[in-house]
Amino acid sequence: MKSIGNSILNYTAGSLYTYTPTDTEIKLNQWVTENKKELEEVLLQRGGVLFRNFPKASISEFSEITQIFSSELLEYKERSTPRTEVQDNIYTSTEYPKDQCIPMHNESSYSKVWPMKIWFSCQINAEVGGETPIADSRELLQKLDASIKKQFIEKKVMYVRNFDGILDLSWQNVFQTEDQKIVEQYCQKNGIAFEWISKDHLRTRTVRDSVAIHPLTKEKVWFNQANLFHVSSLPLEAREWLIEERGYDNLPRNTYFGDGSTIPDSLIDEIQGLYEEISIVFPWQEGDVLMLDNMLMAHGRKTFKGDRKIVVGMAEPYNV
Repeated sequence: MKSIGNSILNYTAGSLYTYTPTDTEIKLNQWVTENKKELEEVLLQRGGVLFRNFPKASISEFSEITQIFSSELLEYKERSTPRTEVQDNIYTSTEYPKDQCIPMHNESSYSKVWPMKIWFSCQINAEVGGETPIADSRELLQKLDASIKKQFIEKKVMYVRNFDGILDLSWQNVFQTEDQKIVEQYCQKNGIAFEWISKDHLRTRTVRDSVAIHPLTKEKVWFNQANLFHVSSLPLEAREWLIEERGYDNLPRNTYFGDGSTIPDSLIDEIQGLYEEISIVFPWQEGDVLMLDNMLMAHGRKTFKGDRKIVVGMAEPYNV
């Protein structure tokens, strides 16, 4: 524990760097401005920082805090989950049912462009659960079984998605347009193979690397959403129903190796288990703000009860 500019840094081995104010009236945007350089250094070392017990920031103030580090917040493009925009490029966290957890992932790692930084602000804490576990992508890569790692690195990951607006997002929602030509241009520009099954049904296939190199630290990181998109991540009953009713080709989403071969459930289970082993889980407190380096730290969501409102901002697009 040490004092840093009107704040105390609390940290124990294996936990999240947490800053709490010694001056209870100092606002987070002011404190962050005064300590920006150190925070950027810590973020690259630790992957994440939690700010706790500062006066609760409104959504507008939260937006200002994110822009101290990054002048412009990103629009949520090539969407994979339902969200609602609450202010200019500030969104709700993924709007999945309370009884469903969200597997660990790095935001938009299935895309050619992703945010380098992502922020979360707890506006309303859940009555029970609703934590946002985080896990170091460097550590996962280091600890992953060598044979599994080799397969994913050599074969890459193929993301197959079906957008028909029935069981998942429509292509209009995902690409934020009603114009098929604009969708086709986006896909061509971003290396996405596409086919129109019907005017309302778009199928895409995207092959991406499973491992990336952080542009600043030059470290290799596990960076993909093979586990999140894979059909085995669904509850067993829902998975069996989907496969029986629609078949593998028409699942809303699924992942394969880049050559089109099946990724065995057992490999996904290994990855999910390792995420669980290395994850840091902390209970949200209302007013908390979490800042993550999106390449260095994956995140997920636990199930919860009661109302929960976490808003999210993303910035610093990185284009491969």
